[in-house]
Amino acid sequence: MPNGLERITFSHDVMGGQACIRDLRVPVTLVLNLMANGATFSDVLGDYEYLEEEDIRQALRYASWAASDQILAL
Repeated sequence: MPNGLERITFSHDVMGGQACIRDLRVPVTLVLNLMANGATFSDVLGDYEYLEEEDIRQALRYASWAASDQILAL
């Protein structure tokens, strides 16, 4: 995983090993779904007061990195 994503954590004991924010029970996919459906940073931060703006930024960066996978023909 690239540098600058230290807030994205994985633990078998937290949400079954999904990518989460700071070991909280907040999967990256939750934040991504909210944003994809029109939520703003303010909306997310208002609904999840324990999150910080940098958490959302890193969730978006993680998604961008994860989506950059390529399938190569053998």
